[in-house]
Amino acid sequence: MTSPLKIIFAGTPDFAASSLQAILDSPHQVIACYTQPDRPAGRGRKLTPSPVKALARQQGIPVYQPLNFKPEQTLQQLDDLKADLMVVVAYGLLLPKAVLETPRLGCINVHASLLPRWRGAAPIQRAIAAGDVESGVTIMQMDVGLDTGDMLLKVNTHIQPEDTGGSLHDRLAGLGAKALVHCLDLVATGQLSPEPQPHDLANYAHKLSKDDARLDWRLSATELHNRIRAFNPWPVAHTELEGERVRVWQSALIAGTTTSAAGTLVNVCKEGIDVATGEGVLRLQELQFSGGKRLTVEALLNSKGDWLVAGKQLH
Repeated sequence: MTSPLKIIFAGTPDFAASSLQAILDSPHQVIACYTQPDRPAGRGRKLTPSPVKALARQQGIPVYQPLNFKPEQTLQQLDDLKADLMVVVAYGLLLPKAVLETPRLGCINVHASLLPRWRGAAPIQRAIAAGDVESGVTIMQMDVGLDTGDMLLKVNTHIQPEDTGGSLHDRLAGLGAKALVHCLDLVATGQLSPEPQPHDLANYAHKLSKDDARLDWRLSATELHNRIRAFNPWPVAHTELEGERVRVWQSALIAGTTTSAAGTLVNVCKEGIDVATGEGVLRLQELQFSGGKRLTVEALLNSKGDWLVAGKQLH
C-alpha cells in the first residue's frame, strides 16, 4: 500500500463505532471525528455522548459536533484539516456539496444494504420486514443525492430465518467495518472502479416510527412474523388486548388454518399463543405488557392466565 490515508470520520451510533474501530486498527490515520451533539438518555435524561464520540475521546482524536454545516466557520474548520478522505457511517446529517468536495478524495459512505435496494434511513429493518433473503453492505462515493452515489464495494449476507433487526444490524456492522478497511486500501492505491447505481431498481427504507410496528392482523402470518423480527429491538412490534398495549418480541410460523376472524386468539398453551391472521396462524412466544417485563408465554400464564384465553381479540 502507498502512504496511509488521512481520514475524517463522521458517524454516531454503535454501527458507526465498529467502522471507526476498524480504521483505528488499520494503517490509515483518523485525524478528526464528526458526530451528532450529545443527547439526553436514560431515566435521568442526562446528556450522553454518542458511541463514536466516546471511542474517539478514548483514542485522543479531536471531536466536532456541529448542528449543521451552514456556518462558514464550520466549513473552514473542515477544510483546515486537509484530509484525504471523509468516511461517513450513520452520521445523521445530510452533507451539502461543499462538504462532499472538501476532502481531496471526497466522501465515502458505508450503507447497510445492497444498493440501490433500500436507500434511506432504515435499510436493515425494512429488508427483514419485506421478507428479503439477502442483505449486505455497500460502500459508495457520496454525491448530493440520498444514497445515490457510485458503488465502490459490496458484500452480502443471507438473512437467516431467525434473524432480527438487532442480529442483522450487528452482523452488518462487522461486515461493513471489514469491507471499509479493504476499500480504503484500494482507494489509497487507486485500484477502485466506481460503478453507477441502476437507479430504476431503487426503493426507499423510510425512517422507522412506533406506528410502523403496530401489527395489522389482516396481514398474513408470514408478513406479521417478518415485522416482529424486523422491529426487534426497536421500535418493537405491538398490538392491543382489551385496551392494553402488548409488545410482541418473538413469534413462530406454525402449520394450520382457522376460520376465526383475524386477530382472534385461537389457542393458548405454554408453547405460545396462536393467533388467526389474514392468512394462516401465527404463534406468539414472547410478550411484554405495559409496565411489565419481557416474558415467555409460559411465564405470563402464571400471572395473566385469566387474560390470555382463546376467543379474545387482538387489535
